[in-house]
Amino acid sequence: MACRHRSSTTTLARLAKPARLTPRLTTQPHFQSQVASAVRCFSSSRPSQLKETRCQQGKFTSETYPELKRDPRYGQVTKEHVDFFKGLLGTESAVIDGVTNENATDDIEPFNSDWMRKYRGHCRLVLKPSSTEEVSKILKYCNDNKLAVVPQGGNTGLVGGSVPVFDEIVLNMARMNNIIEFDEVSGILTVEAGAILEVVDQFLASKGYIFPLDLGAKGSCHIGGNLSTNAGGLRLLRYGSLHGTTLGIEAVLPDGTVVDDLCKLRKNNTGYDIKQLFIGSEGTIGVITKAVIQCPQRSKAQNVALFGLESYEAAQQAFREAKGHLSEILSAFELMDGGSQALVRQVTKKNSPLEGEYPFYCLIETSGSNSDHDGEKLQTFLEDVMEKGIVVDGTLAQDETQVKALWSWREGITEALGHLGGVYKYDVSIPLAEMYQLVEDTKARVEEAGLLGDTDEHPRVEKVLEPFVYEWISKRQGSISAEHGLGLAKKKYIGYSRTPAMVGLMKQLKDLYDPNAILNPYKYI
Repeated sequence: MACRHRSSTTTLARLAKPARLTPRLTTQPHFQSQVASAVRCFSSSRPSQLKETRCQQGKFTSETYPELKRDPRYGQVTKEHVDFFKGLLGTESAVIDGVTNENATDDIEPFNSDWMRKYRGHCRLVLKPSSTEEVSKILKYCNDNKLAVVPQGGNTGLVGGSVPVFDEIVLNMARMNNIIEFDEVSGILTVEAGAILEVVDQFLASKGYIFPLDLGAKGSCHIGGNLSTNAGGLRLLRYGSLHGTTLGIEAVLPDGTVVDDLCKLRKNNTGYDIKQLFIGSEGTIGVITKAVIQCPQRSKAQNVALFGLESYEAAQQAFREAKGHLSEILSAFELMDGGSQALVRQVTKKNSPLEGEYPFYCLIETSGSNSDHDGEKLQTFLEDVMEKGIVVDGTLAQDETQVKALWSWREGITEALGHLGGVYKYDVSIPLAEMYQLVEDTKARVEEAGLLGDTDEHPRVEKVLEPFVYEWISKRQGSISAEHGLGLAKKKYIGYSRTPAMVGLMKQLKDLYDPNAILNPYKYI
């Protein structure tokens, strides 16, 4: 149950539990509207069960996965190679050279590690191209010289897909961040892959439009990275996936060939829809450099409510009622459990927007064109679910500040988790009826293994959780990767979600587009 976007409405009103039929609306002066920055996540971790750690740098991936060996096909980066790239890219800021300059280690480290401190590579050269032409020349040179390359965007993923394993060259797209064109009639946007999602969305807001994807990591993630992982985000419920909203793509193949498919038409059935191969392929068959996105108009009327529930079954009922009552204006329905909210409260020191504590919380957002009409529909929905006893307590945002404050309880989960040290997160997709059962079964398994309480035994934790989680999902015909991809973390588990025939087709595509296997090696398939 996920997907969301923003809302606006002038003090915070609380919906108290009804004595009989109609809930009572009162003000809630204790509510604090600080906004926590975040990275998007659904989490069910409890704050008191794991010992806080203070590690500054994670172990090298090659140490964590000793079965991985550097492929001898790949060349070692030399001074000659570095000189070529410096001559090509010109400015010193476009090349971070740890090959000939040992003092560059600290500058390279952020590109070698993921934000969870779980994956860390040995890269000694970072390249930052500023154009498709430069990307093409870089990849052609690397292909000719058998130099492995890892395409990298904002580096906000969960599966180690955007960081090197050994000494691969990091191709960081941050300098390719231009908004190229926007048609204010059709809402069609052409943008470079390194553009930051939040910057693009702010630009569209000034034009009365909205980007069809929203993430807690929007302040750092790149459009190209979103496409390469087929990120679902918090607006999926309303606008669908990037497979549907992406009209065209420009990408560079490993041999330097530029694939120009920057179509700006909603209807184009001329031959194979090749762009779809690059969406979700995690930079393994080509590097996305530009994209054409169909952007919807930004809703004029937006409302957000947060409420507490006593059970997961009640949350499912609330979701069903929300779809019936709110239908076309429902833009987000986010489920959070009590443990995740307790952790956000513990880390941020904020007062809860609800007076009590509940096992589950749901955040609902509506987006439409008529504020009065939408507000009435949301009010009717809330009264109905409270009268039926589905919802115990709730609060409704009355202005933009309160909207952001309510969203911070959803968006702040991942940042709060980061305060505990290492994090195990499983970006999975499960039939709704059994979604929370995975949490209960995993908790029981961890307790049985004696891992609750103070523990730094991360390798043991991983052995307890994997492949248990993936086996559980496979039995229910779920997906081991909902939107963050496979990367390194899930490569060997792909069989739990894909048949051997499907995996075979994927490998054929990889061999066809990247016969030297220079792009993002050791990952995906």
